[in-house]
Amino acid sequence: MGVVTYEMEVATSISPAKMFKAFVLDADNLFPKVVPQAIKSTELLEGDGGPGSIKKITFGEGSQFKHVKHKVEGIDKENFSYSYSVIEGDALINTLEKISYETKFVAARDGGSICKSTSKYYTIGDIEIKEEQIKAGKERASGMYKAVEAYLLANPDVYN
Repeated sequence: MGVVTYEMEVATSISPAKMFKAFVLDADNLFPKVVPQAIKSTELLEGDGGPGSIKKITFGEGSQFKHVKHKVEGIDKENFSYSYSVIEGDALINTLEKISYETKFVAARDGGSICKSTSKYYTIGDIEIKEEQIKAGKERASGMYKAVEAYLLANPDVYN
Protein backbone atom coordinates (compact mmCIF):
# COMPACT_ATOMS: atom_id res chain seq x y z
CA MET A 1 0.00 0.00 0.00
CA GLY A 2 1.23 3.46 -0.87
CA VAL A 3 0.08 6.84 0.37
CA VAL A 4 -0.18 9.90 -1.85
CA THR A 5 -0.68 13.19 -0.01
CA TYR A 6 -1.64 16.54 -1.40
CA GLU A 7 -2.48 19.83 0.20
CA MET A 8 -4.49 22.76 -1.03
CA GLU A 9 -5.62 26.13 0.22
CA VAL A 10 -8.64 28.15 -0.82
CA ALA A 11 -9.08 31.74 0.31
CA THR A 12 -12.57 33.02 1.04
CA SER A 13 -14.04 36.30 2.27
CA ILE A 14 -16.14 34.43 4.86
CA SER A 15 -14.96 34.13 8.49
CA PRO A 16 -13.61 30.77 9.71
CA ALA A 17 -16.51 30.29 12.17
CA LYS A 18 -19.17 30.86 9.52
CA MET A 19 -17.43 28.67 6.91
CA PHE A 20 -17.02 25.89 9.49
CA LYS A 21 -20.70 26.01 10.44
CA ALA A 22 -21.80 25.88 6.81
CA PHE A 23 -19.15 23.62 5.27
CA VAL A 24 -18.88 21.13 8.14
CA LEU A 25 -21.65 21.33 10.73
CA ASP A 26 -24.53 21.85 8.28
CA ALA A 27 -22.98 20.29 5.17
CA ASP A 28 -25.49 17.42 5.11
CA ASN A 29 -28.31 19.95 4.57
CA LEU A 30 -26.45 22.68 2.71
CA PHE A 31 -24.59 20.77 -0.01
CA PRO A 32 -27.71 19.30 -1.67
CA LYS A 33 -29.06 22.89 -1.86
CA VAL A 34 -25.98 24.66 -3.16
CA VAL A 35 -24.35 21.92 -5.25
CA PRO A 36 -27.16 19.47 -6.12
CA GLN A 37 -25.28 18.37 -9.24
CA ALA A 38 -22.48 17.16 -6.94
CA ILE A 39 -24.27 16.01 -3.76
CA LYS A 40 -27.83 14.69 -3.92
CA SER A 41 -28.19 13.61 -0.28
CA THR A 42 -26.46 12.55 2.90
CA GLU A 43 -27.76 9.83 5.20
CA LEU A 44 -26.46 9.14 8.70
CA LEU A 45 -26.05 5.35 8.94
CA GLU A 46 -24.32 5.03 12.33
CA GLY A 47 -23.65 7.35 15.25
CA ASP A 48 -24.74 10.89 16.05
CA GLY A 49 -22.72 12.77 13.43
CA GLY A 50 -19.65 13.02 15.66
CA PRO A 51 -16.41 11.00 15.57
CA GLY A 52 -16.99 7.38 14.62
CA SER A 53 -20.20 8.15 12.72
CA ILE A 54 -20.73 6.64 9.27
CA LYS A 55 -22.51 8.64 6.56
CA LYS A 56 -23.65 7.66 3.08
CA ILE A 57 -23.27 10.44 0.52
CA THR A 58 -25.24 10.01 -2.69
CA PHE A 59 -23.82 12.01 -5.54
CA GLY A 60 -25.85 14.14 -7.92
CA GLU A 61 -26.37 13.59 -11.62
CA GLY A 62 -23.30 15.69 -12.45
CA SER A 63 -21.01 13.19 -10.77
CA GLN A 64 -19.35 10.19 -12.36
CA PHE A 65 -19.85 8.28 -9.09
CA LYS A 66 -23.00 6.99 -7.34
CA HIS A 67 -22.18 7.07 -3.63
CA VAL A 68 -19.57 6.76 -0.90
CA LYS A 69 -19.57 6.00 2.78
CA HIS A 70 -17.44 8.14 4.97
CA LYS A 71 -16.37 7.87 8.56
CA VAL A 72 -16.09 10.98 10.70
CA GLU A 73 -12.65 10.89 12.33
CA GLY A 74 -12.74 14.16 14.26
CA ILE A 75 -14.52 17.49 14.72
CA ASP A 76 -12.92 20.38 16.62
CA LYS A 77 -15.47 23.20 16.87
CA GLU A 78 -13.09 25.52 18.74
CA ASN A 79 -10.30 25.25 16.16
CA PHE A 80 -12.60 24.89 13.13
CA SER A 81 -11.14 21.58 11.96
CA TYR A 82 -12.74 18.42 10.63
CA SER A 83 -11.40 15.08 9.47
CA TYR A 84 -13.05 12.11 7.80
CA SER A 85 -12.22 9.14 5.59
CA VAL A 86 -13.98 7.76 2.53
CA ILE A 87 -14.12 4.07 3.41
CA GLU A 88 -16.44 2.57 0.79
CA GLY A 89 -17.99 3.38 -2.57
CA ASP A 90 -17.34 3.61 -6.26
CA ALA A 91 -15.20 6.77 -5.88
CA LEU A 92 -12.46 4.47 -4.56
CA ILE A 93 -12.47 2.99 -8.10
CA ASN A 94 -11.02 -0.34 -6.95
CA THR A 95 -7.59 1.28 -6.66
CA LEU A 96 -7.84 2.88 -3.24
CA GLU A 97 -8.23 1.41 0.22
CA LYS A 98 -9.48 4.75 1.52
CA ILE A 99 -9.09 8.51 1.20
CA SER A 100 -8.57 10.60 4.34
CA TYR A 101 -9.28 14.31 4.49
CA GLU A 102 -8.36 16.94 7.06
CA THR A 103 -9.83 20.42 6.71
CA LYS A 104 -9.10 23.46 8.83
CA PHE A 105 -10.44 26.99 8.50
CA VAL A 106 -8.00 29.66 9.67
CA ALA A 107 -8.38 33.43 9.87
CA ALA A 108 -7.05 35.51 7.00
CA ARG A 109 -5.75 39.04 7.44
CA ASP A 110 -8.70 40.54 5.56
CA GLY A 111 -11.31 39.09 7.94
CA GLY A 112 -12.03 36.13 5.71
CA SER A 113 -10.52 32.68 6.02
CA ILE A 114 -8.22 30.23 4.38
CA CYS A 115 -9.55 26.72 3.98
CA LYS A 116 -6.58 24.38 4.36
CA SER A 117 -7.12 20.83 3.24
CA THR A 118 -4.89 17.77 3.28
CA SER A 119 -5.93 14.64 1.39
CA LYS A 120 -4.27 11.25 1.71
CA TYR A 121 -4.95 8.57 -0.87
CA TYR A 122 -4.17 5.05 0.38
CA THR A 123 -3.58 2.96 -2.72
CA ILE A 124 -4.03 -0.79 -3.05
CA GLY A 125 -0.78 -2.55 -3.92
CA ASP A 126 1.52 -0.71 -6.31
CA ILE A 127 -1.20 1.30 -8.01
CA GLU A 128 -0.17 4.87 -8.81
CA ILE A 129 -2.53 7.83 -8.79
CA LYS A 130 -2.36 9.94 -11.92
CA GLU A 131 -1.77 13.68 -11.69
CA GLU A 132 -5.01 14.37 -13.59
CA GLN A 133 -6.99 12.48 -10.93
CA ILE A 134 -5.50 14.69 -8.21
CA LYS A 135 -6.10 17.83 -10.28
CA ALA A 136 -9.74 16.85 -10.85
CA GLY A 137 -10.20 16.27 -7.12
CA LYS A 138 -8.70 19.66 -6.30
CA GLU A 139 -10.99 21.37 -8.82
CA ARG A 140 -14.08 19.69 -7.33
CA ALA A 141 -13.05 20.64 -3.79
CA SER A 142 -12.32 24.23 -4.78
CA GLY A 143 -15.70 24.40 -6.51
CA MET A 144 -17.44 23.24 -3.33
CA TYR A 145 -15.71 25.92 -1.23
CA LYS A 146 -16.60 28.60 -3.77
CA ALA A 147 -20.25 27.44 -3.98
CA VAL A 148 -20.60 27.64 -0.18
CA GLU A 149 -18.92 31.05 -0.18
CA ALA A 150 -21.34 32.32 -2.87
CA TYR A 151 -24.32 31.02 -0.88
CA LEU A 152 -23.11 32.70 2.30
CA LEU A 153 -22.49 36.01 0.51
CA ALA A 154 -26.00 35.87 -0.98
CA ASN A 155 -27.50 34.94 2.43
CA PRO A 156 -25.50 36.97 4.96
CA ASP A 157 -27.83 36.27 7.90
CA VAL A 158 -27.45 32.47 7.90
CA TYR A 159 -25.02 30.74 10.28
CA ASN A 160 -24.52 33.79 12.53
